Amino acid sequence: MTAELSALAVAALIQAVQFALFAVRANLELGPRVTMGPRDRPIELSPLTGRLKRAMDNHFEGLAFFTIAVIVVTLGGAASALTAFCAWLYVAARVLYVPAYAFGWSPWRSVIWMVGFAATLLMILVALF
Repeated sequence: MTAELSALAVAALIQAVQFALFAVRANLELGPRVTMGPRDRPIELSPLTGRLKRAMDNHFEGLAFFTIAVIVVTLGGAASALTAFCAWLYVAARVLYVPAYAFGWSPWRSVIWMVGFAATLLMILVALF
């Protein structure tokens, strides 16, 4: 398995951990009657639980872009030390992003997000050129 594919697998596991962090807090906060219900009305979350949800949602979005980068690099035969570094940099940024978002580390949350985004974009650019 390439380093990029390994990083993608780890990123998916990070997503699962984020989902668990959010789900446990939401269930404790709202109770299973609400969380297992149809959610016909908007749900009020505490600030921390809301941030965990938004961080999780953000990773779903970023993970789609990162997956494209890994596919382009892998299928395009463009894997290199640079793309491997970028892939693991993305993973590191995602690990740091969760507490940065949850605890409101401003402006670091945005800086960390940008590092992950730039690493992903660089992977695609390297594969093209």
